[in-house]
Amino acid sequence: MTAPDARGAWSILIEGLLDAVWLVDATTLRIVGANAAAGTLLGVDPGTLLSRTAAELSATPEDLAFWQSVANGWQDAIISESLVRRFNGSVVPVTRRVNRVESHGQAIYVVVFHDRSAHQATQDELEHRLSELRATLESTADGILVTDLSGAIRGFNRRFAALWNLPEDLLTQRDDAAVQAWMRRSVVDAADYGRRLAAIQDATLLQTSDVFSLHSGQVIERVTLPQCSRGQPIGRVFSFRDITEKLAASQRIEELSQTDPLTGLPNRRLLADRVEFALAMSQRNGHSFALMVVNLDRFKHINDTFGLGFGDRVLLEVTDRIKGCLRSLDTVARLGSDEFVLLVHKADATGAEATARRVIDAMSRPFRMDAIEFTVTCSIGVALCPDDGDNLDELMRRADAAMHRVKELGRASFRFHQPHADAAPRSQMQIDHAMRQALVSGQFRLHYQPQIDLGTGRVIGAEALIRWRDPVLGDVSPAEFIPLAEESGFIIAIGDWVLAQAVRQAVEWRNAGWEMPVSINVSALQFQQADFIERVSATVKAAGLPPQLLELELTESILIHDAEDALHRLKALEQLGVMLAIDDFGTGYSSLAYLKRFPIDRLKIDRSFIRSLPGDGGDMAIVNAIVQLAHAMQLRVIAEGVETEPQRQFLLDAGCHEFQGFLYSPALDVDAFEQRLGRSAPAVTKPSVRLVKG
Repeated sequence: MTAPDARGAWSILIEGLLDAVWLVDATTLRIVGANAAAGTLLGVDPGTLLSRTAAELSATPEDLAFWQSVANGWQDAIISESLVRRFNGSVVPVTRRVNRVESHGQAIYVVVFHDRSAHQATQDELEHRLSELRATLESTADGILVTDLSGAIRGFNRRFAALWNLPEDLLTQRDDAAVQAWMRRSVVDAADYGRRLAAIQDATLLQTSDVFSLHSGQVIERVTLPQCSRGQPIGRVFSFRDITEKLAASQRIEELSQTDPLTGLPNRRLLADRVEFALAMSQRNGHSFALMVVNLDRFKHINDTFGLGFGDRVLLEVTDRIKGCLRSLDTVARLGSDEFVLLVHKADATGAEATARRVIDAMSRPFRMDAIEFTVTCSIGVALCPDDGDNLDELMRRADAAMHRVKELGRASFRFHQPHADAAPRSQMQIDHAMRQALVSGQFRLHYQPQIDLGTGRVIGAEALIRWRDPVLGDVSPAEFIPLAEESGFIIAIGDWVLAQAVRQAVEWRNAGWEMPVSINVSALQFQQADFIERVSATVKAAGLPPQLLELELTESILIHDAEDALHRLKALEQLGVMLAIDDFGTGYSSLAYLKRFPIDRLKIDRSFIRSLPGDGGDMAIVNAIVQLAHAMQLRVIAEGVETEPQRQFLLDAGCHEFQGFLYSPALDVDAFEQRLGRSAPAVTKPSVRLVKG
């Protein structure tokens, strides 16, 4: 066979191969043959490859180096993974095999290319998936451990290593037995951990979750899932999560739901549970128990004076003192700012009294904080089960009523529930609701008590006093509803109504020829309103009343609460032209330094100093002092509560200017007031011009 015939035979042979094949002349290193698969691989007709050198079609430095080696006679065979460049510029990964073949004295290099594109794409996809898996494992907050069915470790993430605090050398050695041993030593109950792990490994399809503690103090939750391939288990995936903080937060939430956050004492919820238990034991064994409401006396003054932080420290000290008075089986709970509740087991009246006295004695000891020494007393109400109730609400209500009765009687003591003494004739809620309805429905009315000039015996004014008759409650005393109105803030609305009604009545009397000055009482809350002066001014101007025919009576406590602010307001009222009086003078703590600065027109002596005149030497001295003080400060003075002629005569002799009281007349409705004075008799007005002090 001639040489050309040999190449032809090779060309015929390679056409039957699926892989791309070149035939390269060993002398010229030019391609002398190529099959159809080679044309497909490179994207050209196979004939265009003929006569090209192998180096021309080389796509890598490695290929160029190989053909250079062939040209130098140093190398004649190779097999490796390489790249070929298609005629459109793209690159195809291949497995390239080159062999030198000789036939009939002619040498040829047979170059075979196996296209690895599909295989490489699969590998790239696998690498991508593995990369995503690794990123996912590392991004999770859980520690992940993957094992085969025998327990050998196949993979884990860094979180797993950190969670178990695995030493670096264990990670680099890949010593599965050492890692498993480290994990067992880290668990508090290693034996239980080993038993549960063995049970998991025995059940290849088991899905389970359990919790265990580490010596480090961590609490770990482990979730176990089988790893399957084609429906068959091939291993297991363990997920570890640190739930220490979660458990601590849950426990804290549970504690807060049942305890007072400041003192750590049981709150009402936990107290209810313990009272329920005490009730059950009482019914079973016949033992009584006591429920005590302990309320600190005037604790608000501590907060107002020293601040809430200081008050909290006092409450902690109070807590310790009360706990020191109880047995371990008893309970002290805190329900409010300064209110505690004591549950004293197996206690009759004698035992409850002993406990109450211990608490009062403990509280009577002086408190010392920040170089400040002070006293905090308490009032205690006691209810006994089953005599005073058989449920928490009933016992609490009755102990609370007894405690408030202690407050009324002077504080710093204790009192057992007494059905008749502690029962209020009307509930505060009932009065509060009815009082608000009364203002809307017009049930309030004003009565007027004449004010008399002691020298002439003539009426010189009238004090407006509110009265209320409810269709259900009947007559409700101001002493009963006014304090409640002040506590709730409703006194502002009532005060506005009194102001408007009194001014309207004064205008009606003036239009009828009666120059009758009218006095009204002003509450502290009403006086402290930012727009109080504007309200008074607007009411007087709208009604057309000369301002000197309206007198505002304010107590000493109002004026000394914030003396500078009170002085500012009083001067504004003085500019407005209304008259000003200090009511119940002598019962407060007025400073003479402030009193002489206040633009006051009149002092009113409290009825408590008039009641025993003229027989009580102390009251006589006080009244004389007040009258002399008024004269010295050029103020008029009026006494209230005058009921007898000797009282009137003493006041006249002492130099008092005016009086009011039952001796002349009680407070009367408008018609009775006018009839008492006689419609034809004109009233004598008070001076419309203030005396200049000093």
